[in-house]
Amino acid sequence: MSARDDILARVHAALGTTPAPAEVTPGGAEVTAGGAEVTPLYRTTSGLTEDELVDLLVDRLEDYKARVEVVAAEGLTEAIRARLEGKTFVAPAGLPAHWLHASLAERRVTDSREAPLAVVRLDELDAVVTSSAVSIAETGTIVLDGSPDQGRRAISLVPDHHVCVVPVETVVGIVPEGFARLDITRPLTFISGPSATSDIELERVEGVHGPRTLDVIIVR
Repeated sequence: MSARDDILARVHAALGTTPAPAEVTPGGAEVTAGGAEVTPLYRTTSGLTEDELVDLLVDRLEDYKARVEVVAAEGLTEAIRARLEGKTFVAPAGLPAHWLHASLAERRVTDSREAPLAVVRLDELDAVVTSSAVSIAETGTIVLDGSPDQGRRAISLVPDHHVCVVPVETVVGIVPEGFARLDITRPLTFISGPSATSDIELERVEGVHGPRTLDVIIVR
């Protein structure tokens, strides 16, 4: 017997027989080896109200250095226009047309899977505007899933400025709630603030792996 085997044997003897692992049903409940259903030991909902969810998400996003505004639906077009003032930008083909002010038309470039823009072209543009699939308040994370109003992953990573619209009904409290709404077979992009990294001297550098500036517009 090797030293490793001896140590593992002692650990096993001290811990006793390991119980059979529990199975997890599609609904999230665990089923023991004996067939009894038990409540998961982790939270599956936050229990927060809509106001509490919005306040928590705003707090987390601002802590990550994102610029956040909460607007009514009728104020969304003007909010987007203000953030794209004087900028060329790309928008996915499925972005709702009424979200964009008519004055932005000449500075807009459209991207789609059928007619994708080259990375070089995306790099020439100042900004990108997309919607979002799910936002997790507790972690301050916005998730894009490649839906028509969010577009290809490349358009949210190459331009230096991302204007992201978050419908309030897509905001959840915690990670399990978020994943329950997502299709994990889709190309998911998780965003927690503007792109930033720190070297070994802990000097923060922004815009390394994605947009340097993140504007989040929460629509209630």
